Amino acid sequence: MTSVHGEKSNMAEKEDLETLGEKLYSLIYPKHKDTAGKLTGMLLELPCPVLSRMLQDEATLTKAVEKALRALQLDQEPSNLTCKDEDDVSASSDSLGEQLFELVDVYNTGHSQKITGMLLEQHKEAVLNLLSDPKLLEEHVNSALKTLKEQNVEETDISDLSDTDDTEKLGEKLFSLVEELDPLHANDITGMLLEMDPAALQQLLSDNTMLKVAVQKAQAALDT
Repeated sequence: MTSVHGEKSNMAEKEDLETLGEKLYSLIYPKHKDTAGKLTGMLLELPCPVLSRMLQDEATLTKAVEKALRALQLDQEPSNLTCKDEDDVSASSDSLGEQLFELVDVYNTGHSQKITGMLLEQHKEAVLNLLSDPKLLEEHVNSALKTLKEQNVEETDISDLSDTDDTEKLGEKLFSLVEELDPLHANDITGMLLEMDPAALQQLLSDNTMLKVAVQKAQAALDT
């Protein structure tokens, strides 16, 4: 009985992926006709919740497609990372870090920078493997996130200070956007929005529609 149930759930998952794939392909094709198939295949390696969010939010989809395009270009470029001199090596390490950060950031963990830093401590070959294997990357991201949560209890005041700096920067960006929507209550609304998760705040900064909705909710709360 269990094996039959398992097969049914696998079939359901395949059907869900096919449906998601068709929807993604139809959205990607108009802008990327030549690579739509490859891009869709790469995005389908991501977890279903992330895919669903892409279908609902054009900004998230565009960001993910850009990352997939960069990864494709990286695969097509001839590998010329053989050590010419130290500058070249450091430059290639920087670009690896940027590519890795962009892929890690898709998971919206709220700790993209820390996780990227942890993953970059591995050998270069291991990092390249992560860039080319989304499932392996997902495992490493989950593992790093677990480690971060375990370490969170032991974190020192220094990390709290850096978190405070990050919150201040987010607050400044958020305030300037909120001020355009509601100059009178910008301070109060920004304060309320800053109580959200950093990942959710980043989404508000990149998606004006979501920001407007959040501001309207805050205005309603202020009116009560």
